[in-house]
Parts: sequence; structure tokens; C-alpha cells
Amino acid sequence: MERKTKIEIHNLTKAFYKKQGSVTALDDISFTIGDGEFVCLVGPSGCGKTTLLRILAGLEQPSIGVFTIANDGEERPLQSMVFQERGIIPWLTVEENVAFGLKMRHMPKKIVKERTTYYLKKTGLEKFSSLYPKELSGGMKQRVSIARAFANDPEILLMDEPFAALDEQNKFILQEELLSIWSETGKTVLFITHSIDEALLLSDRILLMSSQPGRIIEEIIVDMPRPRKMEDIREDPVMAGRFIDIWKHLQEEVQRSRREDE
Repeated sequence: MERKTKIEIHNLTKAFYKKQGSVTALDDISFTIGDGEFVCLVGPSGCGKTTLLRILAGLEQPSIGVFTIANDGEERPLQSMVFQERGIIPWLTVEENVAFGLKMRHMPKKIVKERTTYYLKKTGLEKFSSLYPKELSGGMKQRVSIARAFANDPEILLMDEPFAALDEQNKFILQEELLSIWSETGKTVLFITHSIDEALLLSDRILLMSSQPGRIIEEIIVDMPRPRKMEDIREDPVMAGRFIDIWKHLQEEVQRSRREDE
């Protein structure tokens, strides 16, 4: 069944202007993401991935081009964003952080309590609800960020390398928890990662970006049945071939960027 379009981007370009001139971060980006689709952006460092997410989050304005995020008519925020780190409020407890977006929207206390309790349980944070961020590990802080984002019930979820700073064990656990919540909620997710394994595990599609200025240069469909586990990804010969193709792409883009800088 064909998905309804949730995110639509047309000819989006972003340039940053400085005294010495301008730097084009994104060049003529166009793509669509379907309702409930999980899409990963993969590209070399500095290719504009985070800039693109910040534009969709309303934190930056495009220089050229337009984008739309479909609203289904309910009074929910257009987007929530999960950052790599420093995404939670240090003077609020775990429970207060998870409830923060709902309270800012002045949701009824009953709904705030129900959603907060539900996502604390889904992310294994129930026993830590009264702790403050300084008392949490990096993995626990990211659980708080994810719980808060889903509890706020946005139209789309934007995730900027949320697991990059975690050790492998915590990363695998959080990836599985994220997929479990995503499969239940049906949220549309745009997820930045440098990890090819992570992109193959999580996504329905992978969009490969060029080095700066960032362009979408290839789309890879990940049609391996869900639920998936990392061991399935690494043992599957088709996924192994896709891993190598993406790795070669990244290597070529890095080398091209270096040649252009010389």
C-alpha cells in the first residue's frame, strides 16, 4: 500500500554568508518521505545533514526552496528533535523532562501523566523518574530524550545521531527500544547517522548525500523484513553487499572533497 506523503522538500538550498563570502551547505535538495516511514540520511562529515534537520525543525531558514510537513488536523506539534547530546534540561527530573513538551502545550494533567508514565515505562526509566540528568549515564540521558520526543506526539521525529556517543552495548539496546516504540506509534522518522550498520538496521530507505555542498545522490531501499536484529544485518549477504556499496560511496566522497580542497 502506498504511503501518504508526510515530508516534501523541493529544490532546497542553504547558504551561510560571512564576511569572506558564502558557503553553500545544501544544494538543490528534493525528496519526499511517506507517513510512518523511517528514513536515514548518510553522508560524509560536513555535508549538511544536521543543517537539513535544523531547517525541518524550524531552527534555520532555507536560502532557496520550500518544504512541507503534512498535518493530519490534530493539535500536535509538527516535529520533535533528538540531538546527539545535551538535549535534556539539567534542572528538571527525568519525569519532568519527559513531560516538558506536553506541559508547554498546556495539555490536560491527566494526559500529561498518562503519556509520561507510558513512555517512562517503554524506555525503562520508571525507577529513575525522580533523578536529575547529572545522576544519569549517557545512555539513560538519551532514553529521556527519546521518551520526551515520543510523549510529545509530534507529526515527525528528527534524530541527529542520537546514539553516536554511546558504547556498542548501549547503542544496540537503544536501537531496539527505538524500533519497538516506532513500530507501535507509526511515527515518521528522519534519522542522521554515520554508522552504516545502524542505517541498515533502522531504515526503510537510506538517502546518501555527497560531500559539501550536500546533495542527495542515491536512494537505497532496505527491504529486509522487520523485526530485524543487528546479527541478521551482518549475516545477510544482500545487506553485506549494501554495506560495501555505502562504504565505497563515503570513501569516494571524502576523497573527492580532499581533491577539491587541494
